[in-house]
Amino acid sequence: MYNHRKPPSIRQLQYFVAVADASNFRRASEILQVSQPALTAQITVLESTLGISLFERSRSGTLLSAQGRELLPEARQILMTVQGFMDQASVISTGHKVTYRLGVPPTLGPYLLPNVLPALHSRYHDLKLYVREAPAVALQRKLIQGEYDLAIIPLPISGDGLAVEPLFSEPLKFVVPADHPLAAQIQISPDHLRGEKVLTLEGQHHFHYEIQELCQRLGAHVHRDYEGTSLDTLRQMVVMGLGVAFLPGLYVHSEMHNPEALHVSELSGQPISRQHALIWRVASPSRVFFREFAACLRTIIRERLGDVVSIID
Repeated sequence: MYNHRKPPSIRQLQYFVAVADASNFRRASEILQVSQPALTAQITVLESTLGISLFERSRSGTLLSAQGRELLPEARQILMTVQGFMDQASVISTGHKVTYRLGVPPTLGPYLLPNVLPALHSRYHDLKLYVREAPAVALQRKLIQGEYDLAIIPLPISGDGLAVEPLFSEPLKFVVPADHPLAAQIQISPDHLRGEKVLTLEGQHHFHYEIQELCQRLGAHVHRDYEGTSLDTLRQMVVMGLGVAFLPGLYVHSEMHNPEALHVSELSGQPISRQHALIWRVASPSRVFFREFAACLRTIIRERLGDVVSIID
């Protein structure tokens, strides 16, 4: 029998997903920049249309109902499909006059993008990038959910439905205070790191786990009493003598032009690096352009930063 009920609108599905993500009508209304009564009214209409309650409301917050949990992935998929349709239409009608949402980790973006964005905009005059920073795990999750179109994150990457295009390998530099016994050496033997207390970032950063794995391999110890909130904080902690650290090569190249309070060195016979890749959803309507975009990125990085990083061809 034909169902005469009017189907949900795209706006109602957007509101449903926003409330589910925020677990709060007020926060969702602020994110959506609509009034809370208008948001509540649209959710009520959606629930009436579907004939189910999507949320459990209480003074402590708003939770998805069992029915809401079942429908949320479908709502996300519909919104992603609609966004893909709009993106594809924009590409067809105006070339690359479209805004792509690019996510980068805070341990990479500020030290990479200023070197590549001007050349990218010269190559693609109409391209617009909406750039946001977040930890790598959050970037991958939000990319899958459709909040980002592209992301540059460290390898390895696991996850279905993602295209991965390796970009470059970035060395990690070993830094110690100027008065440290190892400060006189340009090349440090891995054996010298045994027992050293190595500072790193907080656990929300992928860099934390990269350094943790490195320390396990070298016989060093992660200094758990002190963890940095940023690479700048980590550098200052080394300056203050709280420990030694590994810092990404792009950060050292960008921010440490005159490191009189620190000594920068490398491990002899055992170069240490981390790899970065551009990722996107395999179903993205812009996937052909994204592969071209990755190749362009590699070319620009080789030209601008080839003395700092190694391109992965």
